[in-house]
Amino acid sequence: MNFSDYIGFAGVTILLAAFLLNLLNKTGKNSLLYILMNVVGAGLACLASWLIHYIPFVILEGTWTLVSLAALISYYRKKVR
Repeated sequence: MNFSDYIGFAGVTILLAAFLLNLLNKTGKNSLLYILMNVVGAGLACLASWLIHYIPFVILEGTWTLVSLAALISYYRKKVR
């Protein structure tokens, strides 16, 4: 395994852990933990895809990261109110 593999495995593991925690009702889709796990996991998976020049997954994981960042911003905006 190389550097990009380790990054990709870390990202996918974080994403799957978030999904599992949500399915088991241990965290909600609007919880800070779930949102952060999605931002970090998708970001790492996007980086790994970029490193191996696999553009379809750069698009997928990049979009997932941006949507998760939007959810994070929304989370903090609601907390400020």
